[in-house]
Amino acid sequence: MSIDLKQLKYFLAVAEEKSFSRAAERLHISQPPLSQQIMKLESELGVKLFARTTRSFELTVAGKALMVEAADLLGRMRMTIDTIRQIDRGEVGRLRVGIVGSAMWGPIPSLLEQFQTNFPKVSWTLHEAGPNVQYEALRAKQIDVGFWREPALDADELKHDKLHQELCFRENVCVAVNEHSLLATRTSIDLIDLAGEPMLTLAQDKSSFPRYLMQCCVDAGFAPNIFQEASEPQTLLAMVGAGLGVSLMPETTSRIGWPGVVFVPINNPPSANLYIAYTTADDAPVVRAFLNILNPAAALETP
Repeated sequence: MSIDLKQLKYFLAVAEEKSFSRAAERLHISQPPLSQQIMKLESELGVKLFARTTRSFELTVAGKALMVEAADLLGRMRMTIDTIRQIDRGEVGRLRVGIVGSAMWGPIPSLLEQFQTNFPKVSWTLHEAGPNVQYEALRAKQIDVGFWREPALDADELKHDKLHQELCFRENVCVAVNEHSLLATRTSIDLIDLAGEPMLTLAQDKSSFPRYLMQCCVDAGFAPNIFQEASEPQTLLAMVGAGLGVSLMPETTSRIGWPGVVFVPINNPPSANLYIAYTTADDAPVVRAFLNILNPAAALETP
């Protein structure tokens, strides 16, 4: 049996119009090929679909049943085609976003809000994790995109693992100090001014960002006096507020009021730039749609 959707479309037009001539006009074809397709459909099914007389024709019982089924089938096919096209445009699906915690103090929430507005049928979830965990999750296709901070990962390593990384948001580092510290009275400081201060830092075994910051201190001429490490930025800020030390933080951290904490700009500051990474192994439409919202190439100068 060989029945195609075109035959069903032609049959439905005739059944609805109750006229071969009107159906042919509706389908923008001549009447002879339309009649041939209906005859072919009847032959394939082995049933009569129309009870013809010299003056008119009516649907047979089989024809009436096919009319209902054909309308349903063609309707579902149109819905399927529309859904497939939406998927191809990234309008339907899911997006799993990996982030470092401090990224949520910056532009990421507004980016997600814009994505939600533009693509309301896409479900998305956040997965807070350090760069190392995100990297492995990207490789294992457990997340679709990942956000992490400086330093940028090695291009050859990324290429080997079929990943791509782009700079998406520029940001500097500032220093969080206790409100009673002499440093809190300064309009800006040099990194060397932190020499001898108890340094509070994110765990260096979980992320390259705190290791990068400690190396910046070394490059500035002093070995940082690391007093405590923590897994979360808010833990560090709580300790700064308690007067236990200073901490190097992305500038967007200062948007939130932290009791007892003052944020001081740094002259020639280290970078806290935010990068996005995603797999190049496949061209996921939802990821493409998200990248179009982000559009780092158009929004930023080449670093």
